[in-house]
Amino acid sequence: MKKRFMPEPFKIKSVETMTLPNEQERKKAIEEAGFNTFLLKSNECYVDLLTDSGTNAMSDKQWAGLMVGDEAYAGSKNFYHLQDTVREYFGFKHIIPTHQGRGAENILSSLTIKDGDWVPGNMYFTTTRFHQERNGAKFRDVICDAAHDPDREDVLFKGNVDLKKFQDLIDEVGANNIPYICLAVTVNLAGGQPVSMQNIKEVSELAHKNGILVMYDATRCVENAYFIKDLEEGYADVSIKDIVHEMFSYGDGCTMSGKKDCITNIGGFLCVNDDDLYLQATAMVVQFEGMPSYGGLAGRDMEAMAIGIKEAMNYDYISHRVNQIRYLGEKLASGGVPMVKPYGGHAIFLDARQFLSHLDQEDFPAQALAAAIYVESGVRSMERGIISAGRDSLTGKNHKPKLETVRLTIPRRVYTYAHLDYVADTIIDLYNKRETIKGLEWVYEPPCLRFFTGRFKQK
Repeated sequence: MKKRFMPEPFKIKSVETMTLPNEQERKKAIEEAGFNTFLLKSNECYVDLLTDSGTNAMSDKQWAGLMVGDEAYAGSKNFYHLQDTVREYFGFKHIIPTHQGRGAENILSSLTIKDGDWVPGNMYFTTTRFHQERNGAKFRDVICDAAHDPDREDVLFKGNVDLKKFQDLIDEVGANNIPYICLAVTVNLAGGQPVSMQNIKEVSELAHKNGILVMYDATRCVENAYFIKDLEEGYADVSIKDIVHEMFSYGDGCTMSGKKDCITNIGGFLCVNDDDLYLQATAMVVQFEGMPSYGGLAGRDMEAMAIGIKEAMNYDYISHRVNQIRYLGEKLASGGVPMVKPYGGHAIFLDARQFLSHLDQEDFPAQALAAAIYVESGVRSMERGIISAGRDSLTGKNHKPKLETVRLTIPRRVYTYAHLDYVADTIIDLYNKRETIKGLEWVYEPPCLRFFTGRFKQK
């Protein structure tokens, strides 16, 4: 029986006009942007799949929440609403608001890492690793091997930590040199792949036995909970809210970008259970973000985030979100387009190695493919490969990840299935003439997080 994709679980009340630039305009735009889709202007893009970070459509209740924003410099009532909501749904004791997720990453890394430490994680994320390395740590990937294989469809939880790799690192460097394990739920750069509840429990047991904290990257925790409910035995009848709460019950805190699963346009927070760490974090947030009761956010934004957390736990909402990704994946698969499988929770990841098999990784195939997709269709996507991976801080050589991908990221509650049809059809057309796509080389390479502002030219 063919899978039925249910329509959007919302009605459209307000619209934003979209205009498709013609092909000559698109060619000019990508050249002026140095073949970097991050440097395109938003009005030069038709369907914008650059990221799901802050690109969400807020609900009527969230917009109404903006009107009750308490902009007091200290003790805003919206902070206490957010704090109560996070405690109820996440279960952590303390919350420190930040302007976005990387603000929380900065605080956590600065307070817990000493020079020479190691931080294991289930695959790196760009800003997370930057803050860890900036504070003197080395990152060690302890994700299961299947996560690096885009064709492994039989592994349903490709975000799982390989416990042997984690134990090997403990044996190699000593537990006292590992301040925490960073457990991402889901794993972005693996293709939005989930972590099973069983693996979360096992990671927690091993870490705590060795005095190592378990700190989640909770950015897409609701998506992870959906996969647990859908795929893991014993959770089919458990609510998304209860699954999220159980996931976090095995850890010690989290960093959160509210721009994703809180369905807002800005904001984030750091959660911790430890009282001393909380006091240190409040002292630091005052220096770089603001008072501990606003952390760089307006009261109205904290209100929208509190409401968004509750809305994200609605099963109809999260089911539709994940199924939009599946829908796009199946449409692309019908045209033979190579992708990371199984499909993840927030994006389709095109396999740029297979898509552009005539290019070497040093030709930056994912960057070239993202630029070519824009020229073909006006669809903005982003590179997740050798450019995003950056350089080894000691050798200066490029990190060469096994996954060289282009991410087609679906904003929450923004696009319809018709938009995804257009995306799929144009990418399939490009795939059928893929040999015409040329490699790229650097024009300007920033010293860090180079994928944001780097510039290229065609070889």
